[in-house]
Amino acid sequence: MNLAGLAKIIMGVGISLLLAGFLMLVITRISPQGMHIPGDIYIKRENFSFYFPLGACIIISLILTLVFSLLGRR
Repeated sequence: MNLAGLAKIIMGVGISLLLAGFLMLVITRISPQGMHIPGDIYIKRENFSFYFPLGACIIISLILTLVFSLLGRR
């Protein structure tokens, strides 16, 4: 891999992080609790609460896979 290829990868990662941050900002403005979608795991007990955004992780993974596959074809 040459330096130009590495530069493209770094720019792609930066753009992806910028878009993910923008989406998170928009989502928190719309819904103060954040992104709660079906498939998320939420357990609440007396003095313990656990939240794992499984559905959100799957959606973000699919979006990033699509973005990186499109960037990889160039």
